[in-house]
Amino acid sequence: MASPAPLVASISHQMVALQTLQLLQQEWGWGEGPGAPGSSRGPDHVPATPAHRPGSIRARLGPGRSEECRSWRTRNGGAGVPASTPEVEVVRGAEGGGELLPFPQARRPCTLARMAMRSALARVVDSTSELVSVEQTLLEPLQQERSFPIHLKDSVEFRNICSHLALQIEGQQFDRDLNAAHQCLKTIVKKLIQSLANLPSDAHVVACASLRQILQNLPDT
Repeated sequence: MASPAPLVASISHQMVALQTLQLLQQEWGWGEGPGAPGSSRGPDHVPATPAHRPGSIRARLGPGRSEECRSWRTRNGGAGVPASTPEVEVVRGAEGGGELLPFPQARRPCTLARMAMRSALARVVDSTSELVSVEQTLLEPLQQERSFPIHLKDSVEFRNICSHLALQIEGQQFDRDLNAAHQCLKTIVKKLIQSLANLPSDAHVVACASLRQILQNLPDT
């Protein structure tokens, strides 16, 4: 019987990434989309006060996760949020450290760009949730019977990208991180399909079909 340990570890990293993205949606007030069951919000609804504060997310992610995302940013040449951004101010904490936080604003306009960003984030969240479900219900039992390759480093990278994304405010860096998360998730799904395609039986057919459906929900950006 093959060990499911690599797949279990991969799922664990993906679940951390999913929780981070869902937290980000809550911080932005995007937890309920216009099409969500029971939601009375329209597509142009914007919270009366800005919900997303990188400081609060940083506290909830913990120091270890913040360090991981800084490491990912360094490897990929990112510089984080520029201090000269007009919507950002430096807030001094009790220990004298500087922290980038968004300026208080009474209401942010729901521009087409923000609606597109909200849709793109929701797509990554939904696809990650679907992937974890497929892995837990279809791939875990399958791997106990037949071994197939699991590329764990991609899931680690995905987790780190999402952690870095959660510390951004709206802007070019947020867009780059969101696109990187989108592409990394697609890579994870594609590699799983390739791994399953090499199995000698038809036991993987249903799983492959489910993974291809996830890919269809992640079009090229």
